[in-house]
Amino acid sequence: MKIKGKAHTYDRSHINTDEIIPARYLVSDEESELALHAMEDIDTSFLERMEKGDFIVASSDFGCGSSREHAIWALRGAGVQAVIADSFARIFFRNAINNGFIAIESPGASKVIETGDELEIDLEGGMILDKTKGENIEFTPFPEFVMEMFSVGGLMNKLFGKRK
Repeated sequence: MKIKGKAHTYDRSHINTDEIIPARYLVSDEESELALHAMEDIDTSFLERMEKGDFIVASSDFGCGSSREHAIWALRGAGVQAVIADSFARIFFRNAINNGFIAIESPGASKVIETGDELEIDLEGGMILDKTKGENIEFTPFPEFVMEMFSVGGLMNKLFGKRK
C-alpha cells in the first residue's frame, strides 16, 4: 500500500498529547470537533495549512504524556494521513495502531524532510520517497496484521468485522 501527501514538519522532540489536543477540549470524542483544536497550542496555522492526506513529521518521542486516544482522533479528524517521527512514545504508537492510524518510526527522517516536501510512502516496503529532494528514507515495514488493521480502521473493526 502506497500513500502520498505533503509534509508539515516540527523540528522538536517531546510533542505531547496535550499539545496535540489540549485537555480543555476533551469533552468530545467526535473527530470533527477535536480536529478544530488539533495542534493549536504549538501551531496556530496548522489547520489553515493542513490538507486532507498530509503528513506530520517530527523529531523524537512524539505523543508523549497522557494516554489519550483523543490525540489520534484529533489528527485524523484534521485530515492527517500519518505521522512520521524519529521515535514515538510507546502508548501513542500503540493507540495509533489500535485506531488504524499510521505512525511511521524512522530515525533521522526529521533531519531530511522539510515542510512542503511531497512524500510517497510504501508501507509494505518500508520506504519513504521524498519526491521533492529525490531521497529515499527507510523504516521498518509494518507486519501483515498491522496492515490489516490500517485497511479496516483499527483493532476493534478487525475483531468485530466492521469496515471503515
